[in-house]
Amino acid sequence: MSDLDFQNISTVQSILQPQPVTFTAAATIAPTTFVSFIAGTTALAQITPPVTGAHMLAIIATSTNWSGCVTTGNIIVASITNSTVWNNKLNLFVYNPITAKYYPNYATVATNV
Repeated sequence: MSDLDFQNISTVQSILQPQPVTFTAAATIAPTTFVSFIAGTTALAQITPPVTGAHMLAIIATSTNWSGCVTTGNIIVASITNSTVWNNKLNLFVYNPITAKYYPNYATVATNV
């Protein structure tokens, strides 16, 4: 994606932007829209930045047994994968172009209160 297409990953969009993409879970993904879905179990290690500057991505897993994220790529903090239910939970990733790393805010699972 070109930096000229930055609006495709903006948090404010119109109906002219592409619809969210669903990826098969893999070690590396290359989002082209602000919201992306992941289906499968493979842990995510690397996100190919869609633009060169600071930006945010929303990634939602559609599988209950997704392995989450690891730090072997450009994600600075791993997710906790022990018995966490990931499906339909929003995970935000903020990119810092200085460190070339994504700083995640992982979804949490509500427990019985």
